[in-house]
Amino acid sequence: MQVTHSLRALNRATLSRQLLLDRVGRTPLDVMERLVGLQAQDPEPPYIGLWNRLPGFRQDDLTVLLEERRVVRSTLYRGTQHLVTAEDYLWIRPVLQPMLDRWQKGAWGRVTAGLDLAELAGTVRKLLGTGQMSRPELAAALRERWPDRDPVGLARSAQALLAIVHPPPDGTWGRRGTTPFMLAEEWLGRPLDTAPSVERLVLRCLAAFGPATVRDVQAWSGMTRLREVVDRLRPELLVRRGESGQELFDLPDAPRPGADHPAPVRFLALLDNVLLAWADRGRMLSDERRVPVSVEPALTVDGFVHALWRIRHDRDERAVLVVKPFEPLPRAARGEIAEEGMALLRFAAPKAASYDIEIHPVEP
Repeated sequence: MQVTHSLRALNRATLSRQLLLDRVGRTPLDVMERLVGLQAQDPEPPYIGLWNRLPGFRQDDLTVLLEERRVVRSTLYRGTQHLVTAEDYLWIRPVLQPMLDRWQKGAWGRVTAGLDLAELAGTVRKLLGTGQMSRPELAAALRERWPDRDPVGLARSAQALLAIVHPPPDGTWGRRGTTPFMLAEEWLGRPLDTAPSVERLVLRCLAAFGPATVRDVQAWSGMTRLREVVDRLRPELLVRRGESGQELFDLPDAPRPGADHPAPVRFLALLDNVLLAWADRGRMLSDERRVPVSVEPALTVDGFVHALWRIRHDRDERAVLVVKPFEPLPRAARGEIAEEGMALLRFAAPKAASYDIEIHPVEP
C-alpha cells in the first residue's frame, strides 16, 4: 500500500526544505541555491527571506553578492522578478525560455502583433551592446524604430525575448528608481547554457518544495507539460499520495520531519514562494487567505498562515510592526511573536529611534 502524507506532514516537509524550521549556519549564496532563487518583485522581500533563514544575516550580506555579480535579478519563474545565483541563472534562464515566450505573448502580444520578434530581439541586443540602458531609455529608442507601437510594451517584451538582468543598485534594500537593463552574458562575462536540462529544474524544485505534484512544479516554474518529464524521472523518485489522493513526487533522501515537529513563528517575506508556488496552497494557506497574502506579507504560527504584517514608520522616527491576525493569536505563541517581531524591526529599521508592535485584527 502506498504511503499517504497528511496535510501537517506536507507542511513540515515544506518548512524543512525551505529552511524555516531552524535558522541554519549556511551562507546566503548556499540558501539561494537551496531555494532555487527568491521572489524579488520588490527590493526588500529577498532580504527578509534570507533573514528568516539565516542567523545573524545583515542587509549588506546580500547587497555585496549583487554587486559582486554572484547573484542576479531577472525575469524568471512565472514571468516574475527573482534573485538567483549567477551559476544557476546560466542554465535556468534558457530552460524557462518556452514559458517566457508564452508570458510575452499573453502580456504583450497585442503590442507586438505582426512584428518580427527576432528583429525586435536583435534591435534590443544592438541597443544594449555591452552597456546598460534604463527601461525608459530603451523604450524611447524602440519608439524611434516602431513609432506606432507601445514602447513600454516593446521594452518589457525584451525581458522575455532576451536574457536580461537588472544590475545593482536596482534590487538592493530601499532602492527605488528606474530599472537598468543589461544583457546577462555581458554582465556575467559568460555565455548561457546552450543545452539546459528540464529534468535538472524539476529535481531542484522537488529538493526545495517537495513532496509535490506535477501541477505544483508547473505552478512554481510557470512551465507546462511537465508530466512527461516527471514520468521520465519516476524510477529515481519517491512516489507517495496526499490526503485527497493526489500523486506526490519527492527525492528519496530529502528530509521529511514528522507532522508533530515544532514549527517556530515566522514573519515571511512578501510573495515568498513557500506560500505561492503551489497549485494547491493548502499545506500552509487556506483558500480564503490567498488574496490577502499577495498584498501583504504573512505571519505563520505552527507552520500555517495566521496573520498579515507590515511595518509603519511614524514621524517621530518610531518603527511599528503592525500584526493583523485572522483570528485571536494563540496565547502560547504571543511571547514568540513579540520576540521575533522585535528582531524583525531591528533588522528592517536599524535607524529607527524606537520600536513597537501593534495588533489589529484583519477586517472582514
